[in-house]
Amino acid sequence: MQRWPPLATNNPPTLWQGYRWVVLWSVPIVAVPVADLFLPPDIHLAYLLVVPLALSTAFADTRRTAALAGLAVAALIAAGAERHALTTENVLVQLLSLVLFSLLLLLVTRVREQQQRQLAGVRRVSEATQAVLMRPLPRRSGPVYLASTYVAAEAEARIGGDLYALVRTAGATRLIIGDARGKGLDAIGDIQAVLGAFRFGANQYSTLSDLAAALDRSVRWDLAQTSGPETAEWPGERFVTAAVLEIPDYEPRARLFSFGHVPPLLLHDGAVLPIDVRDPAPPLGLGALAESTHTPVTFRFTPGDRLLLYTDGVSETRNEQGAFYPLVERLTAWTEQRPETLVRTIREDLREFSGGCHADDMALIVLERDESPVRPCVLPTARRL
Repeated sequence: MQRWPPLATNNPPTLWQGYRWVVLWSVPIVAVPVADLFLPPDIHLAYLLVVPLALSTAFADTRRTAALAGLAVAALIAAGAERHALTTENVLVQLLSLVLFSLLLLLVTRVREQQQRQLAGVRRVSEATQAVLMRPLPRRSGPVYLASTYVAAEAEARIGGDLYALVRTAGATRLIIGDARGKGLDAIGDIQAVLGAFRFGANQYSTLSDLAAALDRSVRWDLAQTSGPETAEWPGERFVTAAVLEIPDYEPRARLFSFGHVPPLLLHDGAVLPIDVRDPAPPLGLGALAESTHTPVTFRFTPGDRLLLYTDGVSETRNEQGAFYPLVERLTAWTEQRPETLVRTIREDLREFSGGCHADDMALIVLERDESPVRPCVLPTARRL
């Protein structure tokens, strides 16, 4: 179970943020020789110098750690000089021990920095790959306004086992949202198969039924090709539930094809209405188990209506008592909110409901239908006299 990721900030680090730990840990180091001026001769605080040095390895880099180590050695020399005991055996042993301890800390800090650079490189490659795979949705597509959010179950990941994508076609907007079996980064291969097939087929097939059939064939083939020996005996171990939506520009309706996905919610005239899909197709990858014909569901989607697409990571979020998040009940109070506001409200409410923790990937998309654009007028060609 992961904590909700913090909100991203674009503020560059200030000079104080870069050196604040060095300044803070310098204070107790400098305080040691100052305190020795007022303490009895039989009380020494030199052993406390190792405390800020040890703590600095968790926050400072090699250069700053070396500066603190040099300051600690100087403080020990100053404390010994104040007591006229700098050349005594006790102070020399303390000085040698402090130098060796500082060298060990510098070695540890150096190794940590190398590991952090390697991790940063891997993270950059991962983020670039994830950004290409899960492209951000536009704020508007044809007559539809959109807003979305995505929370991955695995820490430091931008995507996990959920997916969404949008393709603009001639006179319509096609959108897919889905949930791969499993969660986190292990499901990225299956997500790539679904998104690739959808983006290729969205502009190739004129009807939603043809697109859905091609999508299932492509995903089944891809999953079969990438299944290893451990999954070959269990063909149903990998699948993706999905909902494919088509919103025509010039018709006040939408068409939905469900591959066993949770039904979208329509916000119309202050009411929250689940879209009833009576004959959903099997999840993507399991189409061979039921070779029957499935048809899209057509429903009214008029200007001012809002449509909520989500994955089960939203509806199955639990609170501390184990109760599921009451999505439909909460939405009844937010039916008039615009897409961006509604997405932000639901996300904040989910965070509060779950106590800041989430155990599954979750994706959420809100669409609002605007006035349909005017159909272009085609003038007849003038005939020659």
